[in-house]
Amino acid sequence: MVRVGKAVPAGAAALLVAAGLTGVGHAATGAPQPVPAYRGAEGAKRIEGKPSTAGAPLLEAGSVYRDDLAPGERVYRLVLDEKSTVYVSAVVQPPAGAKVSYSDDLEVEIMTTDGRPCPGNPGRARFGDDPVPISAVGVRQLQEDAECQQAGVYYAKVTREAPKDSGPAAWPLELRVQREPGLVAGSAAGPAPSAAPSASPTLPGTEPAARSGGTGFNDARALGGGVWSDDLRPGQTRYYRVPLDWGQQLAVGAELSAAVLTKQYGSASDGLTVSLYSPYRGLIGSKGVPYDGKQAGAALPQTAPVAYGNRFSHAKDVQATGVAGWYYIAVTMGRKVGEFTQDASPVPLTLRVDVGGTTAKAPVYKESLTAAGFGVGADDRTAARAGLTAPEAAEAAETRSVMQGVAGAGFGTGTVLLLVLGGWMLLTRRRPGP
Repeated sequence: MVRVGKAVPAGAAALLVAAGLTGVGHAATGAPQPVPAYRGAEGAKRIEGKPSTAGAPLLEAGSVYRDDLAPGERVYRLVLDEKSTVYVSAVVQPPAGAKVSYSDDLEVEIMTTDGRPCPGNPGRARFGDDPVPISAVGVRQLQEDAECQQAGVYYAKVTREAPKDSGPAAWPLELRVQREPGLVAGSAAGPAPSAAPSASPTLPGTEPAARSGGTGFNDARALGGGVWSDDLRPGQTRYYRVPLDWGQQLAVGAELSAAVLTKQYGSASDGLTVSLYSPYRGLIGSKGVPYDGKQAGAALPQTAPVAYGNRFSHAKDVQATGVAGWYYIAVTMGRKVGEFTQDASPVPLTLRVDVGGTTAKAPVYKESLTAAGFGVGADDRTAARAGLTAPEAAEAAETRSVMQGVAGAGFGTGTVLLLVLGGWMLLTRRRPGP
């Protein structure tokens, strides 16, 4: 184990951890600890949605908010311009042990002041057997001759539908507003494909490297193409993120190996689930398979190449690949697996990631896409190679900035000292002797 002393900057420590120590070995050491809860966004603002548009609080682009959502509706206010696409994502986080079912839904709808939904709304998400975080997205899409193109006031309505026997408890809710600037007039957006590729990709088979996933979107571990190892416990979801540039495609496969069995026979119908999300947290696809404690594998089909025109496709899985940026992978082990396996002994997980396609020319935006939180830059590729979470990447960037400032200051001080010394020597030589 590497020990980091006080003299090592925190950002440098994060780089050391991510470079080769991000996989955490878990051994059975007695009673299992609770599965880590979803890590909320740092600096998220506390807010309280209203049951109607009256007094609805304002959500601003580029901000993240915290609220609580009981069964029913919560309404928020938006003030939008006429030159950008806006995404409002809602992530609801049920506590461990909460009762959920396939009839539990989450919806996000962007609507006008007279209550009409904007095109493409609402965005929906649905629970399965497990109380894991789910995300739904509402959108105000820039589109010629469509509704909701004017600047002005709009509303975001978040609805949690639950059976009557689920109880009135409110669950933590995270809201994120992302603004994607519009394109320069005449910039080619490209045609929208009718469907995603149907051929099964060939996933990599190299030796795995350790990368420990995060608890949610905010601390998802960065990955590139390759094979990665981690572990899972019953009821746990691990999150990862992969940068996809324009023209690139992503294919993902996950495998659970043998667990420590406590019963001779057992099976969970959705023992292993793999889900893929867009840069604005919209669900692209998900697949669940049974797990009997011996072996299971699930793979998602290859995505369509990232292209601006994808957002206008009629295929839902193609629509969500309309912008370059960080794409998120969530891998869940069903909590029912704990009924026939030893919870204190995490199960080895292998994640196979294939980044294919050919990087294409980016469309021309009126404003910086990276400043809006989208796109792929050099820092993103560095984070993927090093396996940094977003907080670690930000800390590492801050450390680099400080070190560059120190180096610059040191260079300047050294230059001044040399000039002073040189001047003193010159004056000494010019003085007359005694």
